[in-house]
Amino acid sequence: MGTAKDAIVIVDMLNGFLMPGFPLYCGDGARSIIPNIVSLITSRPDAERVFVCDSHARDDPEFKMFPPHCVEGTEQAQVIPELEGFAGHIVRKRTFDAFFETDLSDILDAIGPRRVYVVGVCTDICVLYAVAGLRVRGFEVIVPKNCVASSDKDGHDWALRHFADVLGAKVE
Repeated sequence: MGTAKDAIVIVDMLNGFLMPGFPLYCGDGARSIIPNIVSLITSRPDAERVFVCDSHARDDPEFKMFPPHCVEGTEQAQVIPELEGFAGHIVRKRTFDAFFETDLSDILDAIGPRRVYVVGVCTDICVLYAVAGLRVRGFEVIVPKNCVASSDKDGHDWALRHFADVLGAKVE
């Protein structure tokens, strides 16, 4: 794939997952990755940033599995304050899959990154689907393990192993 530029895909770093009081709050452990993500972004100022954000309709079918969350236009669907100052592409998704009915593939084709860093929440759900989608499309993927989190520790640990052992992503 194209240039020497890297991309950072920032998955669901939204108020609905990272602010206490919302129904899918991932917990204080998830909040601990925020400074690590800020550090990664600032250490790679030339990397293109792509924010992949849950953005559901009020009657979204996903709400049969999970409580209503990140409804488009609400506070829950906004990027957390710690990251909102970083410019980047915004990709709104309605499912776990960052590529399903989004323009993520077109954005990445235009960037032509040599490597894609994937960070965010939840490691075993939306981050997993983003990593799988990127690998299927032939991207070199790096998952900094101090920049991903989940409310489910077993799921988180399983996903990190799966990234490396099955998907061929580099977990560092």
